[in-house]
Amino acid sequence: MNTGTDRLLARVEDGVGWITFNNPERHNALTLDMQRAIPPTLDALAADPGVRVIVIAGAGERAFVSGADISEFAEHRTSTDARAEFDAVSRATWDAWERTPLPVVAMIRGYCIGGGLLTAIAADVRIAAQDATFAIPAARLGLGYPIDALEPLVALVGPAWAAELLFSARRVGAEEARSIGLVNRVVAGGELAAAVAAFARQVAENAPLTVRAAKAALTALRRPAHERDLAHARELADACFRSEDYLEGQRAFREKRAPRFEGR
Repeated sequence: MNTGTDRLLARVEDGVGWITFNNPERHNALTLDMQRAIPPTLDALAADPGVRVIVIAGAGERAFVSGADISEFAEHRTSTDARAEFDAVSRATWDAWERTPLPVVAMIRGYCIGGGLLTAIAADVRIAAQDATFAIPAARLGLGYPIDALEPLVALVGPAWAAELLFSARRVGAEEARSIGLVNRVVAGGELAAAVAAFARQVAENAPLTVRAAKAALTALRRPAHERDLAHARELADACFRSEDYLEGQRAFREKRAPRFEGR
């Protein structure tokens, strides 16, 4: 897929959309052009009927994403107008993660820092290698995060752990990250790619309408009660019972075989 920048790569294989943050010389730090490319890339994958799950990863072996590209801060995060533009791009990026109807899996090795950690939190499932390192170093850089950027972190690990990560800016290893709920699973580095690919295949082989309904419900539940689109979530759940896949699931169960879901 053409994302508009060679620093964000995207491809589709066997029902899985792969997005790779491709800035390895800076530990996959997010540049502004990478952030701008994320929304249209996510939208294109969501519009492809052959894509059932998205995996996000960093290029190389040393990092998932090491945060925003600090070399751009002087130009994009210093003046009031520049900060406003940067925040608008960041908001659009986060909105894109929020609205994608597909499940998103983060494959994390090496550095997962700052904006990289917030990107990982945007995923539904996080699988990390044993060498993964997590931190939010804002307090050591003098920058501030808007409150809406921190809300998902608090929702995931709770206010006490969010406070420790933000106030101390310390680095957390993979096992500690798992213990506080920051990641779902930790595997040996050499097993990471296979573990993520196997999980993605498992999701892709399941009934896509059911998975999308579950994703919509989980997305709604992360929002305040008055902002939840309950009607949409209920409609997607009801549509599962009217689908051919629902009938196929019953047939496969009776015939003791793997179901073949078509997403309709």
